[in-house]
Amino acid sequence: MTAGPMRRYAILTGVLAVAYVAYSVVVATGSLHGFDISVSRAFSQLYRPGLLTLFRGIALLGGLELTVLLASGLFLYLWRVGYRLAAFAAFALPLASLAETAYKQTIVHPAPPASIAHPDGPSLTLFFEGAPGSGWSFPSGHMTRAVVIYGLLAFVIQRLGGPGRLRQAAVPLAIAVVLLEAFDRLYLEVHWESDVLGGILLGAIFLSAAIAWLEWSEARAE
Repeated sequence: MTAGPMRRYAILTGVLAVAYVAYSVVVATGSLHGFDISVSRAFSQLYRPGLLTLFRGIALLGGLELTVLLASGLFLYLWRVGYRLAAFAAFALPLASLAETAYKQTIVHPAPPASIAHPDGPSLTLFFEGAPGSGWSFPSGHMTRAVVIYGLLAFVIQRLGGPGRLRQAAVPLAIAVVLLEAFDRLYLEVHWESDVLGGILLGAIFLSAAIAWLEWSEARAE
C-alpha cells in the first residue's frame, strides 16, 4: 500500500479543520441565530409527548457511555487481531470529546432555553452539566461522538469484515445513525441546528484523522 490514501485523509483533516474554525467564528458572531430559531420552531410543530421515551432512547446512541464502550471494544478487537498500532485510532473519540468540551468553554452560544427543551437521554454527563438552557451548547457532543465512532466502525468493518451484507451495509448504517442522532438533537430541542452541524464537522475532523492513522499504520506494517 502506498502513502496516497493516508496523505489524502491527512489533507482532508486539515481542510475540515479550517472549515470548522471558520464555521465556529460565524456561530460566535450570532449570524445563525435566526436560522436556529426557524429550525427550532419547525421541530416544535413535530413534537409529540408520546414519542419522548423513544427519542430519549435514540439519544443513547451518541451518549458518552455507549460510544466509549464501542471505542473500547474497537481498540481491544484491533489489538487482539494484531493491528496494534491501528488500535490507537480509537483514541480519536476521547480526543474529539476533549476538543468539544474546550469549544463549549470558548464559544459563547447559549443552549436552547429550558422552556423549549425536552428531557434528554439519561447519561452520567448530566451530573456535570448545569440546568437545561444554562450553558453553552456549541458544538453538540452527541453528534461529535456519533460521527467519530460510527464512522470509524464502518471503515474498519469495510476493511476487515470480509465479503457479506454487513460490510456492504456498514457505511449506509453509519450514515443512518448519524442522521437519526441529528434529528434526535433537534426533536428534543436540546441543541440548535448550528450546534448539530458544528458537532458533525468536529467529528469529521477526528474521524478523518483516525482513518489517516489507520492507513499509515497499515502501510507501515507492510
